Amino acid sequence: MSTKGRTTPRVVCCAIPIARAAGKILVITSRKRQDHWVVPKGGWEPSDKVLENAVLREAWEEAGVRGTVTRFVTTVSSPSTTYHFYELDVVSLDAEWPEAKERTREWVDFAEAVRRVAWKDELAQGLRLSSLAPRR
Repeated sequence: MSTKGRTTPRVVCCAIPIARAAGKILVITSRKRQDHWVVPKGGWEPSDKVLENAVLREAWEEAGVRGTVTRFVTTVSSPSTTYHFYELDVVSLDAEWPEAKERTREWVDFAEAVRRVAWKDELAQGLRLSSLAPRR
C-alpha cells in the first residue's frame, strides 16, 4: 500500500458503533467503493487532541452516530497506516449528517459485520477483538 509521500504511517481512528442491548454493530458503505463496507474511520487531526475525539468526529461525519467511547480495543499496523479501534456505545443516530448522501448505514450482528469488512483485513482484525466477538 502507498505511503503517499509520508515518512511515517497515517494515524487512523476507527469507531466500532455498538447497540449493546441488541448486540449489533453499525457498518457503513465506503465512499470510494460503494459495494464495500467499513466501520466509521478517518485520520487523526491535531485539532482532535486525543484519539477518542477523532473517533467521535468520524462516527458523526460518516454515519451520523452520536455516542460514548467506552473501550479501547486494539491497534493494528500496516506499512502505511496505524489503525486505532475504539468501541462506541451509540446513543442516537442523526437523520442528517455530513456524508448522508454518500453512504448507506446498516445494523448487523457481529458475524455479518466481520464478513462485510473482511475485504480489509485490518478492519476485520479490529472487529474480532471487540467485546461483541464470541468468547473462545
